[in-house]
Amino acid sequence: MELYPLIFEPILQDRIWGGTKLKTYLGKNKLPTETTGESWELSGVEGNVSILKNGIYAGKSLNDLLDKFPDEILGSKIYELFGKKFPLLFKFLDAREDLSIQVHPNDELAQKRHNSFGKTEMWYVMQADEGSRIIVGFKKKSSPEEYLEHLKNKNLIDILNEVPVKKGDVFFLETGTIHAIGGGIVIAEIQQTSDITYRIYDWDRVDAEGKSRQLHIEEALDAMNYDTTNTQKQYHTESNKSNVMVDCPYFTTNFLPLEGTKNVENERDCFTVYICTEGGFTVKSGGEESYSFKQGDTVLIPAALKNYTLEGNAVLLEIYIS
Repeated sequence: MELYPLIFEPILQDRIWGGTKLKTYLGKNKLPTETTGESWELSGVEGNVSILKNGIYAGKSLNDLLDKFPDEILGSKIYELFGKKFPLLFKFLDAREDLSIQVHPNDELAQKRHNSFGKTEMWYVMQADEGSRIIVGFKKKSSPEEYLEHLKNKNLIDILNEVPVKKGDVFFLETGTIHAIGGGIVIAEIQQTSDITYRIYDWDRVDAEGKSRQLHIEEALDAMNYDTTNTQKQYHTESNKSNVMVDCPYFTTNFLPLEGTKNVENERDCFTVYICTEGGFTVKSGGEESYSFKQGDTVLIPAALKNYTLEGNAVLLEIYIS
């Protein structure tokens, strides 16, 4: 395989709660609608597989590349664990309105019901309008009975934890955590490769045809964690250093404020992904070739590319599997 940083065409998704910030804030210029809620940046999800847009392999799908070069891209350890399936999904979300209140199943339940991974995820708040908030977890320990009673009476929000947010906030959501992204927020989301969501409450809204979205109230009952959870993560912001934000069995995410030059020697047997949340940077790896990226870009460094240099002034999220 010819080794270089890989960047993929965004897969833009219309959502009833979406807006236009993916264009105005992140430079995704070809929005299909004025309610574009998600940009899937790097995806192996069936029906939404990413297509490479740079270099000698441009036009190939992520699955094509993994089929031909699994060890080189994933690393032999990750290939052994997951086969030729890319184990993570990377997205940007623009919540013009509140998302539905929802929950994701764990690996065991998702495998049993959907032949899928569960959906452990994290959020990095890239932009937040004044007064915006997220909903995450219960205010105090709850129960299926209390939850259903409040859902029936349309006051579920009364027992849920609402957290004001600002740029730079980080939340780690283990499976089973009831949650919703609030309106006015742009988020970078890192998650297991899964599209399994149990929608619990959708604010009684309907689409242009007057139809409500499907709810999954029964499915959510045994998927939910009724205990309180501590989801917000604190982290250091030292320049040119990989500052740990989230470290879990599914992924590690570091905060990397790049100022000038950082030489990287990847001793892990795993790919690395960089999400550029501010500024711009280049990747140089051997020879004179360099690759430039900007805010809103998500870059996959193949596992076999061991030594490279990051240059620029940027805020990066650095993700890999330990």
